[in-house]
Amino acid sequence: MTATWVGGGYILGTAEAVYSPSQGLIWAMGPPAYLTNFVLGGLFFAKPMRSKRYVTMLDPFQHRYGNMLTATLLLPALMSDILWVACILAALGGTMSVILGLSSALSIVISAAVSITYTFLGGLYSVAYTDIIQLSFIFFSLWLCIPFLLLSPAVTDVTHTINLNQTIGSSWTGELKLEDAGKWADEMLLLALGGLAYQALYQRILSAASSAQAQVTCFAAAGTVFIMGIPSVIIGAVASTAGNRAGVEVGDPY
Repeated sequence: MTATWVGGGYILGTAEAVYSPSQGLIWAMGPPAYLTNFVLGGLFFAKPMRSKRYVTMLDPFQHRYGNMLTATLLLPALMSDILWVACILAALGGTMSVILGLSSALSIVISAAVSITYTFLGGLYSVAYTDIIQLSFIFFSLWLCIPFLLLSPAVTDVTHTINLNQTIGSSWTGELKLEDAGKWADEMLLLALGGLAYQALYQRILSAASSAQAQVTCFAAAGTVFIMGIPSVIIGAVASTAGNRAGVEVGDPY
């Protein structure tokens, strides 16, 4: 269930948001938004969807409104899935490209081929077990990197950087101005509520052994998805301090 949202896009996007001078921690919405998404899914959707033995998220619409409307609703859901897969493969391909020195296009093709192959061979079980393996690797590998990042001579103390950035006008914590409040709320609601219409979420809810297990799994994932975002936040903050220190040392006008 955690792997519904935790992948390359979540890990890299959270770190990027914290690192970006125009955003910062306040704009890293993934962890709190997806926590909210799982809580709402567990409270209001998991039990009725699982107890009625639906197969997809569109089944309730088909039973209520018929095939024509359901086919219309299928189109945006299909497009969102295609774009989401493209996002994840691009993130994974970019990571492989940096580590292995391969081209991004070749890395994406290899990633897609591996994913398709193990899914064909093992079905739902292969997806579940590889989710467990990949989440374990992500969590422990990111935490393994953090001590080396913090001890790097290019990195300043994070709290010192906050004080420094009060002068130079930038901080990894970010700033939410009144004129940006509407945009912030819109993006937060898009992730927290828009994710409730995502087929992969119900794919996992409907594969649970019972309605109660589906709810418990949602609530458990709410906690783990937030925890999985913590290393990315730290890495983004550390990268921001390194960038600020480098900028000051090379003689910025600040």
